[in-house]
Amino acid sequence: MENLQNAIFLDIVPDNWTKRAYPSMSSLAMWFTDLLARIKELEAWSVDFILPSAVWLAGFFNPQSFLTAIMQTMARRNEWPLDSMCLHCDVTKKNREDFSSPPREGAYIHGLFMEGARWDQQVGLIVNARLKELTPTMPVIFIRAIPVDKQDNRNVYQCPVYKTRQRGPTYVWTFNLKTKEKPSKWTLAGVALLLQI
Repeated sequence: MENLQNAIFLDIVPDNWTKRAYPSMSSLAMWFTDLLARIKELEAWSVDFILPSAVWLAGFFNPQSFLTAIMQTMARRNEWPLDSMCLHCDVTKKNREDFSSPPREGAYIHGLFMEGARWDQQVGLIVNARLKELTPTMPVIFIRAIPVDKQDNRNVYQCPVYKTRQRGPTYVWTFNLKTKEKPSKWTLAGVALLLQI
């Protein structure tokens, strides 16, 4: 009880909660607000068991499983081998509210933030970050599965996706994002997508 009281006083997530919860670097108040948002999202989804028009990827305890499910669904539908599939990312110019229904294949995802650069919605490319804008919000991303041999690797940065700023142990996936610059520029800048800031 003393440890719990100290954690509440210091506004940090108690250790015994952290062991059973999703990775987070937030204070206790922000963590609890995020937990309530996750519960609300899952309740809304479980009422009618229909894919939402735009899925909050950060709301999942294990977002990798959702991304794998996108590939599995497409592989079954087209009778393609799963090991020759990959995810294709198209960054839209829209926000979550602009979508009223899910796509026929794949999913629209939202709630990602870019660290180290920003996404220019007008041009549709990664560009340098603005001053004092550390983690700009990404627009909705359309994720769908395609065969590996149809993937275009020209002018793309293989952007890692992490659950938190802690990076390493919170790795989720790699999204190919369009760029005019050499990918090494963004690698040296440490550009990544984050599910939680």
